[in-house]
Formats: sequence, structure tokens, C-alpha cells
Amino acid sequence: MEDQKIIINIGRQIGSGGRLIAKKLSEELNFSFYDRELLNLAVHESGFSEKFFEQADEHKGFFKSLLNIHIPLIGESNFYKNDLSQESLYKFQSDAILKAAEKGNCIFVGRTADYILRDFKNTINIFVTADIDERISRVSDRHNFKREEARKYIIAKEEARASYYNYYTGKQWGHSESYDLCINSSMLGLENTEAFIAELPVIDWPASPVTY
Repeated sequence: MEDQKIIINIGRQIGSGGRLIAKKLSEELNFSFYDRELLNLAVHESGFSEKFFEQADEHKGFFKSLLNIHIPLIGESNFYKNDLSQESLYKFQSDAILKAAEKGNCIFVGRTADYILRDFKNTINIFVTADIDERISRVSDRHNFKREEARKYIIAKEEARASYYNYYTGKQWGHSESYDLCINSSMLGLENTEAFIAELPVIDWPASPVTY
């Protein structure tokens, strides 16, 4: 029955509501949900402090210039000298994603899970977008930013996210050819976008994948 697991990978623009959609979808389908939870799994697997994974999370280059750094191990007050590259952190997180995917039906948000799980059967890769004005409004409300501050925040975060994704996957973040489905949440709203995804024929696997 292993091949009958369903895995949904959801990428998202900043402020698109993609994470909220993914979370609601996981609750409706009773799937395991992984977003920041992956950082906790990676921390557990590696023994390193969570702050290093947080700082490198979905951002390429944080450790690019670091050759030897001192890293606090969990539960220890002393520092442990270790050659830690961003690639090492990515490997820990990739291993955590692979182990989580083996457990059963699940939804992953970002973190190149679509690429890491590319050899798994019964996966669908979705990218959620939204109109820029709506995204600015969400980010402004969430962070108490002025609209221009929110716009700059979105641009900076998405440049870093795209750099991270493109570097590790060899694909283009946010480009339609990198995903099975791209959907603009502004067209239907968050609730109806989630409902639309839940009704996709592929969610009824393990029947043969649907060709559109």
C-alpha cells in the first residue's frame, strides 16, 4: 500500500495565502502537514541548534562564505566546531522531508519538497499566486507595515526564496513549467481555492494520474 500514499507539495508567493490554504487542506483531507515542522525534524536529526536552520531556511547563501563555525549542540552549553555548509543543512532538511513522506499522506509547504520527492509516486506540485495588491494588504496586516514597506518586503523575500529554489532544484521558482498546477487565490478566495484543490481528481488516487 506504500505506493498509495498521496503527497501534495505547495509552493507559494509571499502573501498569497498559500500556507493557510495548505493548512486547511490538510485538515479537510486528514493529511499530515509540514511547514516549519520540518525545521524541528531536521534539528532532531542533526543535533544542531534550531536557529541555524531558521536562518538558512529557504534562503541560499547564508552559509556560503562560512567554512568553520561554532555550533551549539542541543542540550549542550559548549560549542562544537564543525564544517557546516548550507549544503549540509539542506541535506539534513531533505532527509527529514523524505522520512516524513514515508509515513503516509502529507502536505509540504515550500522547502523544495517538490524536487526532493520527485521520485515518489502519487505526488502533485502546486504553486499558489495572488494579485500583488492583495498580497501587499496581507503582508501589511500581518507585519503592521506600510504598503510600500510591504512591497519591498515581498520583493526581498521572494528574491531570496527564488534563489534558494532555483539553486537546489535547477528549476525556476514560480514558473508554471516547474509545477503541475498554478492557481491564483485572488480569483476564488482562500476558502474556495482550498476547496478547488481538494476536489481535484488526482486527490482520489491511487487511480492512474489524470492527464489534462
